[in-house]
Amino acid sequence: MDLIHFRLLVPPDLTRPVLDLLTPHDRVLNLTVVRGAHVPDGDWVECDVLTGAANGLLADLRELGVDRTGSIAVDDVDTMFSDRAERIATRLPSALVHAPLWAAVEARIRKAGTYPPSFYLFLVIAGLIGSVGIMTNSQILIVAAMVVGPEYNAITSVALGLDRRSRPRVREGMRALAAGFPLAIVVTLGFAALVRAFGLQSPAFERGVRPVSHLIDTPDFFSVAVAALAGVVGIVSLTEARGSALLGVFISVTTIPAASDVAVSIAFADWHQAWGSLVQLLLNVIVLVAVGVATLRLQRRLWRRAARRAAAQTQR
Repeated sequence: MDLIHFRLLVPPDLTRPVLDLLTPHDRVLNLTVVRGAHVPDGDWVECDVLTGAANGLLADLRELGVDRTGSIAVDDVDTMFSDRAERIATRLPSALVHAPLWAAVEARIRKAGTYPPSFYLFLVIAGLIGSVGIMTNSQILIVAAMVVGPEYNAITSVALGLDRRSRPRVREGMRALAAGFPLAIVVTLGFAALVRAFGLQSPAFERGVRPVSHLIDTPDFFSVAVAALAGVVGIVSLTEARGSALLGVFISVTTIPAASDVAVSIAFADWHQAWGSLVQLLLNVIVLVAVGVATLRLQRRLWRRAARRAAAQTQR
């Protein structure tokens, strides 16, 4: 059972309209009011809401102006034991119970789409780990680099910005990617040049046996297919807060490894591989952004259509 907890700070003149909105709603549970709980003026209103109803209620609360003159806090309810809630959830269609709270989905993407110095630090470290994996033909290290790399947060933030037509969000995300990847490449290039100068690369890599690098620097149909599928899974996992699925996206898309291979290939004067890896990097970023935008819009449309149909069925 999916539930959302609302905590509202409501000015006294809005308390009655808010209660008139929440009290008769059949998917609002555990409604509580604490009058004069906030200094100088304000009442606390708390309730639990079945997730499928949260989108409409949140929109209605904001239309009343609660977010402008007070505040609205939203939390997930991990576990609740309530026979009444179970009965309500059982008799309602799934679309009216499990629909995502889109404001929370977008808030998660916006929160992840911030770029402090640690964003660039992780990107550089991921590039270095990836370069070691390439020069030692270690697929495990390539996977580790994918997990460490934070670039998918920027990619989804750009996708949300395009979906919402938010130029600042798109600009910030593109700037982070445009600065972060070259920085990772430059630092990794210096590291790879030192490895070559001291002859520390694996004997197999020196002889040209580079299966890991070959997988990275040869973009093809399968690269596009995997990036597209990963983009769909990534947005759906963010929508439904499925962390394990999102981790799978991190280790399935060749972005950081491609940046690492660009640096390593330049250090070892393999210009063909460097070009192939650069194409792979650009291709994956573009596909992930495009699929992210399309998946966000399609999901939102499908859930809204399902909710309308379910609501019409319950009214019959």
